Amino acid sequence: MSNQIPTPHIEAKAGEIAKTVLMPGDPLRAKFMAETYLENPVQFNGVRGMLGYTGTYKGKEVSIMGHGMGIPSIGIYTYELYNFYGVETIIRVGSAGAIDPELKIGDVVIAMGACTNSAYATQYLLPGTYAPIASFDLVKKAVEEAEKLGVKYKVGNIYSSDTFYDDAQSLGAWQKMGVLAVEMEASALYMNAARAGKKALCICTISDCPFTGEASSSEYRQTALTKMMDIAFSIC
Repeated sequence: MSNQIPTPHIEAKAGEIAKTVLMPGDPLRAKFMAETYLENPVQFNGVRGMLGYTGTYKGKEVSIMGHGMGIPSIGIYTYELYNFYGVETIIRVGSAGAIDPELKIGDVVIAMGACTNSAYATQYLLPGTYAPIASFDLVKKAVEEAEKLGVKYKVGNIYSSDTFYDDAQSLGAWQKMGVLAVEMEASALYMNAARAGKKALCICTISDCPFTGEASSSEYRQTALTKMMDIAFSIC
């Protein structure tokens, strides 16, 4: 696959990206994570401002790269990482809006599955509805680490929405089905991982509560979501 890189969206050369990649949506959060957690981080990507870094965490090589907003964006980046750069594991660390009324700002959600209103799965020509799920061993490790760190968390289904401003106001319907939170990327990550035979997990921090109107600042979302980062680095 080395003859297919650099790709149109990632300028890294062969060997510059680790087998495990942690991916926040915001490239500035990727920069923060690299500078805060990695030893000797080296930037491998700056195309379209989507920053990516490789360094070591407790002696293990790890990469961190932004994935942007929405299913099309994460779909492109994770496809290229899995299929062109030989990445084996991708862990999304992002923000989400609470659907479950028990979740509060700062709580962590470990996404066992990801419902979606996206048509992303139609490309696979499946004779039914695909259910995107995380890699069980990563879910198990994340739960164990959250318990060890004393982090308030929930495990379950999330909703990957194609729309941020939703005219249908559909979150109440998902709440009836026990869905925990809404974000915009995990289902495509899980589908790309399944198709490539690789591993994936999404760990989110609640940054707002649509039903109550509570919300956090962009600065908080960029730098203060360290509990999910601690979990992700501990299992990578």
